Amino acid sequence: MEINKLYSNKGNLLQHVYIIKPKVFEDGRGFFYESWNQILFSKAVGENVKFMQDNHSSSKAGVLRGLHYQIDPKPQGKLVRCISGSVFDVAVDIRKSSSTFGEWTSIVLDNKNKFMIWIPVGFAHGFLSLEENSEVIYKVSELWSKEQDRSIKWNDKRINIRWPLNDINCSEPILSEKDSKAPFLKNADVFN
Repeated sequence: MEINKLYSNKGNLLQHVYIIKPKVFEDGRGFFYESWNQILFSKAVGENVKFMQDNHSSSKAGVLRGLHYQIDPKPQGKLVRCISGSVFDVAVDIRKSSSTFGEWTSIVLDNKNKFMIWIPVGFAHGFLSLEENSEVIYKVSELWSKEQDRSIKWNDKRINIRWPLNDINCSEPILSEKDSKAPFLKNADVFN
């Protein structure tokens, strides 16, 4: 397992956000890799994260999910991977006290590279499906809570995420009602 730090859209290191590259063993039969190992993961991220729930979604090309997070007292860290298709995955720093508040990073996750991204508490998460039937699986460190569930507008100009919509010939993403009504960062409940 290889762990790399990620940098924001402004070139700053985003503390505690990591891309995880598993060691994949391939031969004529197919492939094998260890997708989860508590000891290696805890050592890599420097904390003992206890996962409470696994989520699995499937999305058509052009579906944008996010930017999602949960506030205290039930914030969620997320370990995200794509097992079919591909997604443009994004993490946004929403910690007001952080020097990188409002900055974001992205990575393409797909069934070929098998990368995972660790998005710790204090970050909003979203992704754009780049292909039909893109399946994303992610572990979360807290159970879903309707009361703490929050979203930020996907096209907030303050954040200015460069979603690759043109790359998939999509003028407007397909959004849930919740995501289409999400507030902008300046009006959102965020972390201190």
